[in-house]
Amino acid sequence: MRHLYLNGAWQASASGESIDVVNPATEELIDRVPAGSPADVEAAVAAARAALPMWSATAPAERGKLLAAAADLLHERADQIARIVSTDMGAPYGLATKVQTLMPAGVLASYASLTETYDFDTKRIGSSWVLREPVGVVGAITPWNYPLHQIVCKVGPALAAGCTVVLKPSEVAPLVAFALAGIFDEVGLPPGVLNMVSGHGPVIGEAIAAHPDVDMVSFTGSTRAGRRVAALAAETVKRVALELGGKSASVILPGADLQTAVKATVANAFINSGQTCSAWTRMIVHRDQYDEAVALAAQAAAKYTVGDPFDEGTRLGPLVSAVQRDRVVRYINRGQEEGARLVAGGTDRPLDRGFYVEPTVFAGVEPGMVIEQEEIFGPVLAVIPYTRGEDEAVSIANGTPYGLAGAVWADSEDNAVSVARRLRTGQVAINGGRFNPLAPFGGYKQSGIGRELGEFGLEEYLETKSLQM
Repeated sequence: MRHLYLNGAWQASASGESIDVVNPATEELIDRVPAGSPADVEAAVAAARAALPMWSATAPAERGKLLAAAADLLHERADQIARIVSTDMGAPYGLATKVQTLMPAGVLASYASLTETYDFDTKRIGSSWVLREPVGVVGAITPWNYPLHQIVCKVGPALAAGCTVVLKPSEVAPLVAFALAGIFDEVGLPPGVLNMVSGHGPVIGEAIAAHPDVDMVSFTGSTRAGRRVAALAAETVKRVALELGGKSASVILPGADLQTAVKATVANAFINSGQTCSAWTRMIVHRDQYDEAVALAAQAAAKYTVGDPFDEGTRLGPLVSAVQRDRVVRYINRGQEEGARLVAGGTDRPLDRGFYVEPTVFAGVEPGMVIEQEEIFGPVLAVIPYTRGEDEAVSIANGTPYGLAGAVWADSEDNAVSVARRLRTGQVAINGGRFNPLAPFGGYKQSGIGRELGEFGLEEYLETKSLQM
């Protein structure tokens, strides 16, 4: 069994217990990781607290050199890391390489660069000198769907800011976290600056969120779990950053390139087998184009081959676990019970083994249906009509508790931007605009608090101090 990473060394968990890691494509046991205990969290927090004065006093550029070295190793080992991701959580190998490995390596490199350019302590306002200082010990609690990316989005800026970190990776897909901890150890990150405790959320996550010596907790996961983290953190009035659920809308306006918009929406809804918080899982189309859009969506879905993550032709890998597969199947059944119409996919198992779900498209979806309101986290797209113009389309798009991402398609960029500005969501793609890993990412409403990526992500981990001169 693997060990925890505490104070610069690999150590056995105080619990002596383990968690099975299962390959979702084969349903076979592939590894075991420690089921950490509150005692392990105590040790990790103590190590992070002891390392904080030294690390926070280290020049930002020196911190950046270690981040850059770790990013370089991620690039060099992209094949190895991608294979871990594909085996651990089921992402097709191509996606695991480009999105799950090389993108986080680039994000880590961006924070290395920011340590050289960000203005930490030269801002003057009248007679005051304004300083930006590390918030302190950070608890980072990360999910399984983009296991390396979500770790890097927290650990990268926290370390760049001069914070020390206690990391809890998801117990569902934890293996890439061990690889990253090994890389940081290899490049010479000082002991105690990064500590990793694997284990179950109600044990390790809650111990981190409630710990009085943790100054900030950054959590990515479900809105339900985020509420619990925030409640625990409130007892010690620590800073909280939350990146939570989504039910993002792709709004297609009359005059837009319908074929391009539908194809891109289906692709976005199905990426990572739909296990993406920012996926455009609601396609909102004018009634005059609705039937055509539904047909195009069904045709696009038919091209998403389900299969082994390492098969070249696979576009959809398995869902991460039996629990997740069963959850998605229940939602598909619920959609049919509510009167929505399946035009692609369904609940049949496409393969004899593995946690697979067919790429699924629903037509006849009305605002307020469960499948239109709740995050499904699987390859399920709901197509929703509107009849009365842009105001109705915007109202439908804004009509869920979430506000993480979205898209607007129109015959002109100005028109698309005008509608995008009315969406209560943190990020909107205009006519297929590409994801920018340097732009701020985060949500409105119950999609979270705070921002990740780029300079905005760095500032989440900084306190502001003014010296009156």
